[in-house]
Amino acid sequence: MRRGWKMALSGGLRCCRRVLSWVPVLVIVLVVLWSYYAYVFELCLVTVLSPAEKVIYLILYHAIFVFFTWTYWKSIFTLPQQPNQKFHLSYTDKERYENEERPEVQKQMLVDMAKKLPVYTRTGSGAVRFCDRCNLIKPDRCHHCSVCAMCVLKMDHHCPWVNNCIGFSNYKFFLQFLAYSVLYCLYIATTVFSYFIKYWRGELPSVRSKFHVLFLLFVACMFFVSLVILFGYHCWLVSRNKTTLEAFCTPVFTSGPEKNGFNLGFIKNIQQVFGDKKKFWLIPIGSSPGDGHSFPMRSMNESQNPLLANEEPWEDNEDDNQDYPEGSSSLAVETET
Repeated sequence: MRRGWKMALSGGLRCCRRVLSWVPVLVIVLVVLWSYYAYVFELCLVTVLSPAEKVIYLILYHAIFVFFTWTYWKSIFTLPQQPNQKFHLSYTDKERYENEERPEVQKQMLVDMAKKLPVYTRTGSGAVRFCDRCNLIKPDRCHHCSVCAMCVLKMDHHCPWVNNCIGFSNYKFFLQFLAYSVLYCLYIATTVFSYFIKYWRGELPSVRSKFHVLFLLFVACMFFVSLVILFGYHCWLVSRNKTTLEAFCTPVFTSGPEKNGFNLGFIKNIQQVFGDKKKFWLIPIGSSPGDGHSFPMRSMNESQNPLLANEEPWEDNEDDNQDYPEGSSSLAVETET
């Protein structure tokens, strides 16, 4: 009886957590809907008097708004990609591993299993990276998200503002969302500013639109400052081919720690996220190369890493003594274990 109550309570708490996890997304959606009403109706249709200015403002606004909402949708509803079956322990291997009581033997068992996989990163102690919750050997750059309760390929962070884990499958969409968010706020602020001044000077009548216009400028500027900082930080990460987790915790390879282990040079680093076809860089469609399980590494030659085959040598223009920032924006929450 008591066990049944505990299970029911646990299930109820999980359900509440799932519902509450959508609150930040709901807040963003409500703010965006209000900004749409305030800009389109209260500013363009009520406050702006010039017909030509109305048309220009509305066309440019909706062009940005479409890409802004499109990338936000893709960031939310593109599911994180998990490791494929070959990284999972077989039933036999799982039984052998769990029944073995000696840690050093367990460690060697994982080493033997990893020899068949394209895995080159290790734990801080040099052991094979193994997730005991998902029962799999983690591919390079893969981490377990405690919020999503799964291992995520090339995990960057778990973002509450999209209620999703940002990783290999949707990192491009997340970057585009940040870029179009910055553009959206900047466009609103620059076009609203002149009418803000007119209301401030009393050149326009004090009607209901006044409060929408004044508050619209304030909200756009507030979000612009926070978003441009976050976007700038992720641009820095992309330029060095790092994830947020790798910026805070240096990856360890079979040869030891290497903070620039995945750094291929500026152009190739960008192509690792957006692909080599520039026509797809601004459009939220999947174009990242590879399958998320293996990645080119600077320290590996072609015979060791087939992903580097048929590629021209790159130039390394990065400073090995570059210090990493001590923190990231509070808009992203790290939950990897």
